[in-house]
Amino acid sequence: MRVDLFDFDLPPERIALAPASPRDAARLLVVAPDGALADRFIRDLPDCLRPGDALVVNDTRVIAARLEGVRVRGVAAAHIEATLIKRLDGSRWRALARPAKKLKVGEHICFGERSESSACLLGALDAEVEARGEAGEVTLAFAFHGAALDEAIERLGQPPLPPYIASRRALRPSDRADYQTVFAREDGAVAAPTAGLHFTPALLERIKAAGATVHRVTLHVGAGTFLPVKADDTRDHTMHSEWGRVDAATAEALNVARECGGRIVAVGTTSARLIESAADEGGAIRPIEGETTIFMTPGYRFRAVDALMTNFHLPRSTLFMLVSAFSGLETMRRAYAHAIRAGYRFYSYGDACLLLRPDRRADI
Repeated sequence: MRVDLFDFDLPPERIALAPASPRDAARLLVVAPDGALADRFIRDLPDCLRPGDALVVNDTRVIAARLEGVRVRGVAAAHIEATLIKRLDGSRWRALARPAKKLKVGEHICFGERSESSACLLGALDAEVEARGEAGEVTLAFAFHGAALDEAIERLGQPPLPPYIASRRALRPSDRADYQTVFAREDGAVAAPTAGLHFTPALLERIKAAGATVHRVTLHVGAGTFLPVKADDTRDHTMHSEWGRVDAATAEALNVARECGGRIVAVGTTSARLIESAADEGGAIRPIEGETTIFMTPGYRFRAVDALMTNFHLPRSTLFMLVSAFSGLETMRRAYAHAIRAGYRFYSYGDACLLLRPDRRADI
């Protein structure tokens, strides 16, 4: 399909720069199977669920992936900012570096807090530039390994806010908690699974009281989630890969829920991508662990996901293509136009929509 079909104009004032408070006070646009729209709030989600429904949430945890440091070449020092985007092994990460032109293969960067009297860094984390790629990508080989490296990154780094937020305001102390879901426990994401940001412990209790269950999967969200599709046709786009896991117990529980007539409700496009990657042709969900590059555009047949709760996405993005595959391109263009007119807040810290599909069984 032509990529320009997924374009739309978004007024800058519709981009949320901070989350709603409390989290479940955000708005929720419910999109029915026939395309009808209803304006609700996240706190109304339990009323949209049925006994037996199974919510699938992503328990990835966002790491402090934005690092600042210096490259020292002789007596000359240059400030370097690096955003980690993909773990390669226990000590190596692929990162986006700025300014990348100041780095050469084999050079060292010291990340940490610069002292006032010199270029030395306090509590420094050293890395060597192992390789350079296109568009500012570098491979960093760190001096630490495994848990020690993870601890150093968490201590020295900052939350990797999306560019549409970071370019418009300074980082706030509250972002460390705001850009993390209540489900977060598995370190590895460099972007938040943003639909999960709306949940609170109280909302989860109400969801369970409504007879729905909550199940955890892990998909480490990568920086590619923010990238627009540069190709003119979706067939020419190479989808970024992300690591995920659905364990055997979760797969079994979701299959039982489906067999009993419950709906699989994916909380976020990350959960939807992973569940669809794990589903066979008949919709049965298998345990999986590894990379997924699944790319869903209109015409894709969803095998397992019956409903999708997700934030409002960037134009020309793979995520807007995914929701258009789920509910139909014209329906989503109309839903987004309504959301813009009605003052919904967009993107990571913004509001959400709940997309519903026709029941799998007519008698449910």
